Amino acid sequence: MQPFTAQVIEVISSIPEGKVMTYGQIARAAGSPRAARQVVRILHSMTVKYNLPWHRVINAQGEIAVRDDELFFLQKMHLEAEGVIIREDGRIDLAEFQYEPC
Repeated sequence: MQPFTAQVIEVISSIPEGKVMTYGQIARAAGSPRAARQVVRILHSMTVKYNLPWHRVINAQGEIAVRDDELFFLQKMHLEAEGVIIREDGRIDLAEFQYEPC
């Protein structure tokens, strides 16, 4: 496994319940600020194997980025069950719910 992949898995695994991180934020925390698309790939391919909390990862606008209707509603349901509020415009208030790792 590449070091960046391992770092991404570690960062995603550390997102606490009721908080979210963006793809770009995860890339920065893992040491490669311009690798947000790699985070998407890693999340897609490693979620099941590493039991990652995929539903806590959103885009930079505070939106659920999944376009598949079923997965969109599943992600929304998981986030709301953890207390994350998704506004009428479909966005999550990053000032309130974004996780900032130390």
